[in-house]
Amino acid sequence: MIDYSFFPFDRDKVLGEVGKEGLMEALRRMLLIRNFETRAEACYLQGKIGGFFHSYIGQEAIQTAALATMGPKNWWITTYRCHALALLLGATPNEIMSELFGRANGNAKGRGGSMHLYTDRLLGGFGIVGGQVPIATGAAFTIQYLDIKDEIAVCFMGDGAVAQGAVYEAFNLAALYKLPCLFVIENNQWSMGTHLSRSHAVSKLAETKAPGFGMEGYTLDGMDYLSCYAGFKAFHKKILKDRKPILVEVVSERFKGHSVSDPGLYRSKDNLKAAMERDPIVLLKNLMIEKGFIDEEAYKAIDKEMREIAVNAVNHADASPWPDPKTLEQDVFAPAGGS
Repeated sequence: MIDYSFFPFDRDKVLGEVGKEGLMEALRRMLLIRNFETRAEACYLQGKIGGFFHSYIGQEAIQTAALATMGPKNWWITTYRCHALALLLGATPNEIMSELFGRANGNAKGRGGSMHLYTDRLLGGFGIVGGQVPIATGAAFTIQYLDIKDEIAVCFMGDGAVAQGAVYEAFNLAALYKLPCLFVIENNQWSMGTHLSRSHAVSKLAETKAPGFGMEGYTLDGMDYLSCYAGFKAFHKKILKDRKPILVEVVSERFKGHSVSDPGLYRSKDNLKAAMERDPIVLLKNLMIEKGFIDEEAYKAIDKEMREIAVNAVNHADASPWPDPKTLEQDVFAPAGGS
């Protein structure tokens, strides 16, 4: 096990800043993500969803805290594990589920599927490992070029992407041009199926790699909502002030395989059990119970409400129309006279 030292913060102070209502909203959003992913994965296994499917279960605290601190008015770019971020940025459960089902009223008209979701501030989930990082750097360049003072680009990537060459080119350009970009490594330990210790020559990815590009690097506990909240709030404020990129590693664990088709045989049952003992939703629930903000019955009621939203989204998608084949070539562009 790697001995991580996480970004220091005053826990009581941050808890006071977030408050009861802030924690309640975070819990609701995290439970919506969890229930949505659970129902959608069941539909995949029933053959109602095709293509690829990558669940965000176990990592809900990260992007929920990021949106709570930085707000939607930024450019957001992420991986093919994009359902949660789309939900957080305002895409409805119905439109996302319809997209997963390949239906005409889906988020991308049924053409993108699980890996390619969009909102007016989400530049999409990207199917190429690391392919989103240069896009995020370009978004940050646009912010700088247009002299927009209150926005940054926020880019999520997995630990597996950190070995890709395009990622380092993007880091270098962002640092060279002093672009307002927060690069977030969601280190869920396993990449596509290889543990971090067997895929990277160094640990503490942000803290070891950021200095090589003249960037600051930090580490957060991705299973602890307050750690994510404190860190993202501080980094956002710093980037807006200094107009320079920051690299942060958020240490988490996914509770599923890399995708639905991955049985995770490379991972021991004891390892998974230990990871699930730090379930970010359970940790947040326990904190709220400890502080008297909620009790077990109230928690169950919220969970039931979010489960019903997810079930209704499944029913909506199941009853939605298939795309008309006549629309297949709409929105597809190619240069005239191309070879």
